[in-house]
Amino acid sequence: MPTARNSPWKVLTGPAGLCLILFVAALLRIDGVGFGLPALNDADEPLFMATAVEMLSKPTLNPGWFGHPGTVTFYSLMLVVLLVGGLGILTGRFADFDTFAASVYTDPGIVFLPARLMMVAFGVACVWMTWRLGKQLGGNRIGLVAAAILAVNAVHIEYSQIIRTDVQASLFMLLCAQSALAIAQDGRRRDYLFAGFFAGLACATKWPGAVVGVTLIGACLCRWRSGVAEWRDFVFSGLAAAATLFVVSPFLLIDHATVLQNLSGEARPLHPGATGGGLFDNLGWYIAGPLFSSLGIGGLLLVGGGLVWGAGDRHRWAWVILPFCLTFLCLIAIQSLRWERWIVPLLPFAALAAARALCAMADWLPAPRARVALPVALGLLLIPMVVTERLEAAGRRQDTRQAASAWLRDHAPRGSRILIENPAFDLLDEPWQLLYPMGSAGCVDVHDMLAGRIGQSEVEDRRQGGAIVDVGHVDMARLDSCRADFAVVTNHIRYRADRVHFREALRRYDRLLAGGRLRLVVRPEPGISSGPEVHIVELARPPAAPAVRRAAGYD
Repeated sequence: MPTARNSPWKVLTGPAGLCLILFVAALLRIDGVGFGLPALNDADEPLFMATAVEMLSKPTLNPGWFGHPGTVTFYSLMLVVLLVGGLGILTGRFADFDTFAASVYTDPGIVFLPARLMMVAFGVACVWMTWRLGKQLGGNRIGLVAAAILAVNAVHIEYSQIIRTDVQASLFMLLCAQSALAIAQDGRRRDYLFAGFFAGLACATKWPGAVVGVTLIGACLCRWRSGVAEWRDFVFSGLAAAATLFVVSPFLLIDHATVLQNLSGEARPLHPGATGGGLFDNLGWYIAGPLFSSLGIGGLLLVGGGLVWGAGDRHRWAWVILPFCLTFLCLIAIQSLRWERWIVPLLPFAALAAARALCAMADWLPAPRARVALPVALGLLLIPMVVTERLEAAGRRQDTRQAASAWLRDHAPRGSRILIENPAFDLLDEPWQLLYPMGSAGCVDVHDMLAGRIGQSEVEDRRQGGAIVDVGHVDMARLDSCRADFAVVTNHIRYRADRVHFREALRRYDRLLAGGRLRLVVRPEPGISSGPEVHIVELARPPAAPAVRRAAGYD
C-alpha cells in the first residue's frame, strides 16, 4: 500500500504532474494539426502565409498589412519559411528559393504544417504559463489544476492549430500578467521593464493585446495602496511598451497610411454570420457559446465563482487579474462583430478562475478527504471537456468543403470550368479550369493567379473593403467572368440570413445562380464534420436572364 509520501496524487502534484499535463496538451494539439491540407479551410491562413512568402520574395520587412497588426506573426512565419526553404535547398529538394516558392503555391502543406506546429508550440507554452500564473497566485496546486483545464479546452486547442495571431498574442499577454503579479508582490524595476516589453509584443501581434496593460495599472495601484508609490517605474514601463511596439513593428509609423486604411477595414460594422447585437447580447453569446461549449456547465459555474472568490492570493487577483479580465471581456463585447477566436486570450484566465474556485471548495473538506475530492472533481470536470474536444477534432478532419471536392472529382467532366469560393488547393491537379472571385478583378483563373503570386496587399486592394473574398463582393460589371459549369458556393446562405444588410451581395449570387440546378448540399454534422454549408450548383449555359428570379437564386 503506497504511503502518503509516495502516493500517486503526491507524485502527480510534483514535476511529473506538470510534465504529464504539458504532454497531453501537446498531444491534443498535434493530433489532427494537418486538417484540411492541402486545401485551406480557414479564410485567413493563406493570407498570413502568402504575406510571409511575399515579404521574403521581394525581399522586405514591411508586411504591407496591419489589420491585426500581426507583425510578430508575420516575422515568425518568415522564419519558418526560411527554415523550411533552407532545409529543402540544402537537401536538394529545391534548386533555389524561387523553385521553393513556386512549390509552396502548388502544395501549401510544405510550409503550412510547420507553421501550424509553431502555433502548437505557442499553445502549449500558454498552458505552461497558466501553471506559472496559478503558482504565483496560490501555489502549485492551483497552477496544475488551471493548466489541466486549459490543456483540454476545445476552443484553445482549435486555435492552437491555426495560423493566426490569437494564441501568439495570448502568450505575450500571459507573460505580461506574470510580470504584473511580480510587481504587485515586490515592485522590482526589472519587472516593470518586462511587463512593458511583453505588453508591446502583445500589441504588435494583435491590437487588443494592449489591454493587458490593465494588469500593470492594477499592480501599480496595488503597490500604492500598500504605501509604495512607483509612478516613475510605471511611466518607464509604458515607455518600454511603446518602444517595443515600434521597434518590433516600425512600419506602423513608416507606412502609417496603410495602417489607417487597414484599421478602417477591420472596423467594419457588418459581417455575415458574425454581426453582433450590442453589449449584453454579445456577452450572452460569448458565455453561452465558446465559454460554455469548451468548459461545460460545471466549468462555467466554477469560472463565475472563481472570479470573485477562491483559494490563493485574493488581493493580487482582485487588483491585477480581475480588472483585466472584465475589461477585456467588455472590450470584445462592445464591438460591432463577435468572433469565437476573440475569447482565446481569456481562456487561460478562465482556467485560473475555475482552479481557484475548485481548490477553495476542496479546502472546506478535511485534508484526507480533500486529497481525494480534488482529483475526483477535476476528473469529472475534464472528462466532458475532453469528449467535446475529441468530437470537434474529428469534425475538423471531415470538412464540408472537402466533401464538395470529392463530389466534383466524381461528377465534373474533364475540361469543366469550376467556380469555387474557398482556397481549394486540393483541386489544383484536377483537369478543370478553376475560377476564384477576386473583387474588382472579377473571377480569375486560379492557376494564372498562383503564377502571378498575388499577395495580401493586392488582395486587400481588389476586395475593395469587402468583408470576404467571395461572389458577393465581385464587381457587378465583372460578374460574367464568373460564368462556369459548376459553382461551389458557401456564403450566400449566411447572406440570406440578413437580407437587409447584404442585399447587394445577394443580387450578385442571384444573377450568377439564376437558372442553375442544385446538385449537392453538404451540411456540417456535429461530432462528424465541420465547415460551412456548401452548395454545388450546375450553372445554366448559356446564361439566361429569367424574368422572375427565384428566391434561392437557382432552380
